[in-house]
Amino acid sequence: MKQLLKKALIFLFVFGVSVVLVRFIANYETSAEEGFPSLKTYKVERGLSDDAKKCIECHAVENPGIVADWANSRHAHVNVSCLDCHAASAADKDISKKHLNNIDTKISAVVSPKDCSRCHQAEAEEYSLSKHANTLELIWKIDPWLNHGMNNELERATGCIYCHGSIVKLEDGKLDSMTWPNVGVGRINTDGSKGSCSSCHTKHLFSKAEARKPEACAQCHLGPDHPQIEIYYESKHGAIYKAEGDKWKWDSAPGTWTAGVDYRAPTCSTCHMSGVGDVPTTHDVTERLAWETQAPLTVRPDKFKPWPAKTDWKEEREKMKKVCLECHSPSWTDGHFVRFDKTVENYNEVYYKPMKKRIDDLYEKKLLSKEKNLDEKLEIDMYELWHHEGRRARFGAAMMAPDYAWWHGFYELKKRCMEMDEEIDKILEENKPAKVFDVKGTGGDTTKPKF
Repeated sequence: MKQLLKKALIFLFVFGVSVVLVRFIANYETSAEEGFPSLKTYKVERGLSDDAKKCIECHAVENPGIVADWANSRHAHVNVSCLDCHAASAADKDISKKHLNNIDTKISAVVSPKDCSRCHQAEAEEYSLSKHANTLELIWKIDPWLNHGMNNELERATGCIYCHGSIVKLEDGKLDSMTWPNVGVGRINTDGSKGSCSSCHTKHLFSKAEARKPEACAQCHLGPDHPQIEIYYESKHGAIYKAEGDKWKWDSAPGTWTAGVDYRAPTCSTCHMSGVGDVPTTHDVTERLAWETQAPLTVRPDKFKPWPAKTDWKEEREKMKKVCLECHSPSWTDGHFVRFDKTVENYNEVYYKPMKKRIDDLYEKKLLSKEKNLDEKLEIDMYELWHHEGRRARFGAAMMAPDYAWWHGFYELKKRCMEMDEEIDKILEENKPAKVFDVKGTGGDTTKPKF
């Protein structure tokens, strides 16, 4: 009852503020010939500066989709205009010269977490601590594709950095097309800040409802190496969401989105970010984790050397359990985590450690070359053992998707280990170094950026 009363009061306050601050009149004109409504026109009646009104009037003609999104956004309802996010100071490096040629208003196309922090300070601070914000630095620490130049710049621009983020660069005063556009979660912006809020809250609607749905995370968390969205859809949680999610309430105010009232089953954001019970909302997705299940060897988050978390895994496990307990009994919740922990041990001890030992033995005997990674078949096999089926086994168990835990996970691990054992035995018997391949599409810069 308290939750419902709280939500009702928040709704009334938000509705009242939105009505007072901004009102848009949409004029519809139907073309008799085409039978479709014409573009909406927006009249801003009060509350915005003259410069802000000029932005809207111009872009309503040039980019009507952008203005339509903004007009329907919470930003518009509380008088946040284009200039509040895009305005640039004279000292900014990324002032749009094209814009200055047309209108004498300094703006930047890049809106960074630093810009968003003017209103969303806590969220920006939490995000800055997360692996999301720091993922570009993270992959440069550990990724052989980058560190050994095993892919080229175009492959990186169209693939890796679209999710992980680019280092936004300027070329002759213009944004470099190899680094922009980009909304990767670890993007390094020209003002030095890390990340892109529009990775999850896509512009220019910036909807919290959109970010709460699993499809927001599915932009990056999919495919052979981290199929969280496929795993979620297979799970009971995902099945309920697919069947009923269109009827749930997605736009409740932060901290009031409630299990059993607004939604019946969790999404990615419920477990990893949303405020649930007395577990507070966070934009640091590194929280609530007791294991680093994406790493080659599963370790506690504070023991993950490339990016050690500043958390206590026992405290974070308790937070995650509290999320589960909103809908599940203690015996169900405890049983799940006991089984998951044993799954982690099974992967580490039965598959990863023994095969890593065999590969290291070949390196010591100089039967595998250390000059580059991923240019010998066994190196690819070892990479995919943890990066593909090893992750699928662990993620599948964590999120209760049996097909991924077994058929896409441990079954594939068994097969992979058989094939690797056969190849290793052959190399040792012949005492002949493994073939080094001329890998296609290499040549990416191996100079580590300064973060």
